Amino acid sequence: MNPQAKLVFTISLLLGTTLTITSNHWVTAWAGLEINTLAVLPLISKSHHPRAIEAATKYFLTQAAASALVLFSSMTNAWHTGQWDITQLTYPTSCLVLTSAIAMKLGLVPFHFWFPEVLQGSSLTTGLLLSTIMKLPPIALFLMTSHALNPTLLTCMAILSAALGGWMGLNQTQIRKILAFSSISHLGWMTIIISYNPKLTLLGFYMYVLMTAAVFLTLNSIKASKLSTLMTTWTKTPSLSAMLLLTLLSLAGLPPLTGFLPK
Repeated sequence: MNPQAKLVFTISLLLGTTLTITSNHWVTAWAGLEINTLAVLPLISKSHHPRAIEAATKYFLTQAAASALVLFSSMTNAWHTGQWDITQLTYPTSCLVLTSAIAMKLGLVPFHFWFPEVLQGSSLTTGLLLSTIMKLPPIALFLMTSHALNPTLLTCMAILSAALGGWMGLNQTQIRKILAFSSISHLGWMTIIISYNPKLTLLGFYMYVLMTAAVFLTLNSIKASKLSTLMTTWTKTPSLSAMLLLTLLSLAGLPPLTGFLPK
């Protein structure tokens, strides 16, 4: 890809994320989400492989539907309360629609089907963006509206996400799909606590981003995309393979490691 084009897409990605995180008005938050979606689409489809084009199409359709739902919930709330402020989301129907929209954007169960497919069709670098930076704006919206959301619905979605993310990752051979299901599972853990302690969700998200970035960057440097490739890397890069093992154990949340901290 042309370096200038890549720079434009990267700046747009950062702009969209910053706009959503810092906005206080629903329309600017929605605009930030849209900029993000449009900036990441060329990065997914840059290889021109049919699988990448399919992933980009699935990503676009899902994100466009979720953004439309965000706008619809904010308009319904404004219609009934006269407020466009993100923190003033009080109308119950708007809260339910917004929860569904953000769950779709994040890839929570039952709106998770697109995420493993999109991640599998992307490169490891784009996969890193999709798993970390692209999750930040929806999580920020969740944090800003957490006081108004339905705790029962969030808990049900969170338990299903944590369980399904763990089970579906078991029979995969593609590393990107395993990491996608790991992401769904981690988002379940973050969602379950968000109504009661949003700061803990933020801590969990920071830890998740740190560990996932380490895994993706390591896999990118050893050019591994299947589990069979990982089995031969021990002979080539023993120290990097040892670090990858520790990072994966940390991502699993085993006690002596950093990943256990949010739990």
